[in-house]
Amino acid sequence: MANNIEYRKAYTAILDEVYQRASVSGCLTSGNRMVRQGAHAKEIMIPRIEVSGLGDYVRNQGYAQGAIQFSYESHSPDYDRGLKLVADVMDVEEAGLIDCFVAAGSELQRTQVAPEGDAYTFAKIAGFEGVTTKSEDLSNASAESLLASLREVTSAMDEKQVSTGTRYLFITPTLKGVIDDFSYANPNRSNRVLERFARIVEVPQVRFYTAIDLLSGGEDGFGYRKAVGEYVKTEDIEVDASKMYYTKSGDEYTVVDSPTKSGLANYYELTGAGADINFMVVEKSAILKWDKHVASRIFSPDELENLDSYMLKYRKYSLCSVLANKLDGVYVSADVA
Repeated sequence: MANNIEYRKAYTAILDEVYQRASVSGCLTSGNRMVRQGAHAKEIMIPRIEVSGLGDYVRNQGYAQGAIQFSYESHSPDYDRGLKLVADVMDVEEAGLIDCFVAAGSELQRTQVAPEGDAYTFAKIAGFEGVTTKSEDLSNASAESLLASLREVTSAMDEKQVSTGTRYLFITPTLKGVIDDFSYANPNRSNRVLERFARIVEVPQVRFYTAIDLLSGGEDGFGYRKAVGEYVKTEDIEVDASKMYYTKSGDEYTVVDSPTKSGLANYYELTGAGADINFMVVEKSAILKWDKHVASRIFSPDELENLDSYMLKYRKYSLCSVLANKLDGVYVSADVA
């Protein structure tokens, strides 16, 4: 991707930046004490332990014999992303770009690294096998129905003994606004379900998808997007009322309004497509989120052998996963894909 550098005339010290928020998923980052190197460099081992419940103590016989189940759960980093920015030394000098090139590092973090890191985190959590996900259209939901949905989720987690001390609610600003407006307008109506969360974090919808495509930096572009998915021939032999089927005409796919068993041979399903997340409830200890390697550095022209340029390099190698024993601590409400 070529640079587009405009040479300066007169300018102010004000930097015209793109609107972006910093990372909103950082609160889920795991402490280093959770992470242990496995048998090889790419393997992270998480201890899993279970013990028997109590039994009767019988006089003259003693204690009931229980058991310890101890094993390791293996995880591997699968997020390996980076970027190199280069500016010719004469472009930098003639455009007065030195300060801005230094500022490019923070701009990269704020406008690219943070949004993509958030989107990757939420998509990985939502896509983990066994995570409870409910498909529902909340675009016109009332505050009462949103509060009722949150109460249902928190009650289920409470009954399963999921800790409230590190239980986070991630929600779009739009839905949070619906609840806020209702609470201000109806101060006598209860919204105490919000007290069941240690923290409420607003997540812009553009970072809040059940699946994303990470673009390569080649012909497909840079950054990420909501996963497009692909159409595949259905293998169903009976119509599944919970699914959406499509027919193909040329390169176009059309939803089948009233699918029939006899038509299944010509039906397609859309798989792997991302859906908008409405809200997500996460208990922090259920998540393994760790940056194994982060490298960021600016090189001067004297440090580059083949280029008379300034160069900024950034790389992030990390993982995000859900612990198999703690699936009860994660819930996702997503729009219908």
